[in-house]
Amino acid sequence: MLIAAHELTKSYAMGGQTVHALRGVSLEIAQGEMVAIMGASGSGKSTLMNILGCLDQPSTGSYTLAGEAVQSLSADALAAIRNQRIGFVFQQFNLLPRTSALENVELPMVYAGVTAAQRRARAQRALERVGLGERLHHTPAELSGGQQQRVAIARALVNQPQLILADEPTGALDSHTSEDIMQLLTELNQQGMTVVLVTHEADIAAWARRRLVFKDGLMVEDLTQIPVRAGGTE
Repeated sequence: MLIAAHELTKSYAMGGQTVHALRGVSLEIAQGEMVAIMGASGSGKSTLMNILGCLDQPSTGSYTLAGEAVQSLSADALAAIRNQRIGFVFQQFNLLPRTSALENVELPMVYAGVTAAQRRARAQRALERVGLGERLHHTPAELSGGQQQRVAIARALVNQPQLILADEPTGALDSHTSEDIMQLLTELNQQGMTVVLVTHEADIAAWARRRLVFKDGLMVEDLTQIPVRAGGTE
């Protein structure tokens, strides 16, 4: 198992009240799975994603990533895991606006201490892998929304992580471009990458082989499904 979480809870103090974002969630995700997490706003899906991505820690419960218990690690150790083991893809791309695609993809490797020559070569390979080999020196303003998300996916891949966490990866894209991005994530999954995505859209969740549904801080469904493919075929 790449991910093993047991009885995760997360509570926040808000306006004199306690908000229970997660109420005892347990789940396992194997290496190489593609999993969609669904739920309405306030269901707990984003809180879970933040914990799985080592961006937040549970109030109680345990979380093991690739055999390592991470819920009690130091801030520096969590930062190292985020940089080396997890690739993040966000709805709004989070690219540096005045920086080329190549330099945006190089950024995680700067924090990892990779040499300049290695950074350039690895970033170029990552961009070629997502179909942007001819757009290396374009800034985000010179790229379409779909191309910007491909840059973000290349950036997520460049440190060769064990896990891609995608938070509403198609939320800012039209339906045709969304299909292109989901096709790319599917291809990466077929090459062995573990992909976990948060979405509120059923047609996006349909690309995954497994769908987890959250409501009121609980996981209420864990379904295995036949994923769709481009063009609506199974």
